[in-house]
Amino acid sequence: MTIDGAVFRFAGIVVLVSLALGQFVNENFLWLTAFAGANMLQASFTKFCPAAAVFKKLGLKAGDHFK
Repeated sequence: MTIDGAVFRFAGIVVLVSLALGQFVNENFLWLTAFAGANMLQASFTKFCPAAAVFKKLGLKAGDHFK
């Protein structure tokens, strides 16, 4: 798995979990969805993502987007 794949999977999990938590626990969890979306938007322009840095330190191979 590359860093790109790990970042996309992690972002998807965060969005889906936060939506479920917002629906069933407390609507304030929807702020986590907003944060994930904002982070994905800024990463598309800057090519910087904190999760990508963590996955790189964990030893995942570089992908096409995050190096």
